Amino acid sequence: MGLFRSFSVLTLTIASGNPRKVAEIEAMLGPLPLNVVRQPPDLEVEETGTSYLENALLKASAAAQLTGTWTLADDSGLEVDALHGAPGLYTARLAPTDDEKVSKLLRSMAHQPYRSALFRSAMVLCSPDGTSIESSEGICWGELLKSPAYPGGGLESLFWLRETRCSYGEMTTAQLSRLGSRGKAARAMAPRLRQRLGIH
Repeated sequence: MGLFRSFSVLTLTIASGNPRKVAEIEAMLGPLPLNVVRQPPDLEVEETGTSYLENALLKASAAAQLTGTWTLADDSGLEVDALHGAPGLYTARLAPTDDEKVSKLLRSMAHQPYRSALFRSAMVLCSPDGTSIESSEGICWGELLKSPAYPGGGLESLFWLRETRCSYGEMTTAQLSRLGSRGKAARAMAPRLRQRLGIH
């Protein structure tokens, strides 16, 4: 028997092709002894779920089965009270570009004095065979501005948080982790992920 033992590092796949989002989720989970990677570039999953949780599960399960690794996925949307929760699940498909999304939302809110809204995120952890093991949710409450807080941003530039006195898109990494919807979902998931993967 040798003097040294080799330790294999578990891989956690984030079911996203966006490297910024993958890095953001990795940071939100906190320091974990994991090899965190993004999903294979050729994976495309049609988001046909009727909830954020279902869409997150579709993405996580497909990526897990393709890679044979533990996989984490999230799905998020903006829900506006005056629009009865719209755009919600269809936030990403509201319009082709960020500018058009902002314009469309502002038009629909033109005569609305009541501007409360929230970002909601659901997160799902799947085992390497694609089975859903854990899920979590995070909600961030705020209100919609009447014009973007900065040029060239998406819907995040319209969403104002009183706690930070800035828009969602201007929040720091630390603020996103503590107050953002994805950050709250990730912080709720982290201890469960540790337990499931046997990380102490």
